[in-house]
Amino acid sequence: MRAFKARRLATQVLHWTTGVLLYLLLSVDDRIFGVLGWAFVVSGGTLCVLWLCFGLLNKGPGPALEGVLRTAHPWLSRGMYVLLAWAVVALAAGALDRPLPGPEARTALLVLGAAALFHAIFHLWRHTALRDGALRRIIPVKLHKYL
Repeated sequence: MRAFKARRLATQVLHWTTGVLLYLLLSVDDRIFGVLGWAFVVSGGTLCVLWLCFGLLNKGPGPALEGVLRTAHPWLSRGMYVLLAWAVVALAAGALDRPLPGPEARTALLVLGAAALFHAIFHLWRHTALRDGALRRIIPVKLHKYL
């Protein structure tokens, strides 16, 4: 149980840290990523590595999701991690003066930001319309009373 709580806390901290850093990176000029960019690379990269090793807290779509959404849920989750990994690698490579072929790091961050926005809207919809408590997985326990 203690290991689960530690993993849950690590997931929550990395999830929110990576999300905030992503939107901060999107709000600054792409030439001044600096420390902010490396913080995103570390937190996002750690989140991806933990997902590969442990699967994080994704226990599946939950009983309230049905049909196409239930089938698509695990693939959408995997897609989010692929986009995150792409953004992390592209940003780190660009910062090390070894840009990846293809789209620039800024494009990867924009695509990830758009996907993160849809991700948030989807989980807000699940939590409110389906009442399945989707936000309780990622919100700290002390804030559950406000959900």
